[in-house]
Amino acid sequence: MRFSVASTVLALASIASAASSWTFSDGTVQVTSKAGNDAVAKFSGDNRVQNILTLGHQDKLKVTLTTKEGSQAKRPHQAFLVVKEASGLEAPFPLTVKESGKGTVEITQKDLPVQLLLSQEPLEASLVLGSFGSTKGSVTPVFDLAVKLDPAPAVPSYEKPLRYGKLAEIHHIFRADPKNPPKMVSIAFSLAVLATIPALFIGWFAIGGNFTHVQKALGSAPISHVVFFGSIVAMEGVFFLYYTKWNLFQTLPAIGVVGVAAFLSGTKALGEVQRRRLAGER
Repeated sequence: MRFSVASTVLALASIASAASSWTFSDGTVQVTSKAGNDAVAKFSGDNRVQNILTLGHQDKLKVTLTTKEGSQAKRPHQAFLVVKEASGLEAPFPLTVKESGKGTVEITQKDLPVQLLLSQEPLEASLVLGSFGSTKGSVTPVFDLAVKLDPAPAVPSYEKPLRYGKLAEIHHIFRADPKNPPKMVSIAFSLAVLATIPALFIGWFAIGGNFTHVQKALGSAPISHVVFFGSIVAMEGVFFLYYTKWNLFQTLPAIGVVGVAAFLSGTKALGEVQRRRLAGER
């Protein structure tokens, strides 16, 4: 709505200067009302309509005129009736112009933007004529228009659009990091795991576990057995750290290192145990 048709036409026409300019004659504005209160007024380039015209919700405003290039009746490239409010907000309405220069335009309240409908002051209507070439364009105020809204329906509402500009500073609150389960749940599951340790030792002795072979095993492959047992304990420690404070990217490298150590040492340690079993030692 801030685009000015008048200034654009004048900018195009002022590229070259000449003596002639676009004018008009036989200007007539007529407000037709269903109630029969019609109003008709004449205007020209030198004399605008003195009275303020009123456009009701059921009225129709019609403008007729003859456009001229110099003294010859002719159709211009641009012909608009521009309706503008006091703040500078405007709405253009193109005229239908014939080759003979006869032009007309009709306006009702439905054609006006809501910003102009809600204007508290009369609207100014200007005739804008212009064309390519050396002929100067023209912007001529022709009459003032007051809009009378229908009192029956609600008055149309309008909110000013958001303009680009400085906004308030945004303080973003990030979501809190995921937390571990409650301590009571952790303690309950820890006790459940610790309760299976006695059952593990009972089963170990029941199937023939022999602690007397510890010295012989450490004598045959001390590094393998120590590293293998240590890797199992270390893996449990890694899982504990992941549960308490580590993240996944810290845990995965540690698991990889401990897993490789467990695989290499376990191969030799379990091989030593198998050799003793094949020799009949239990």
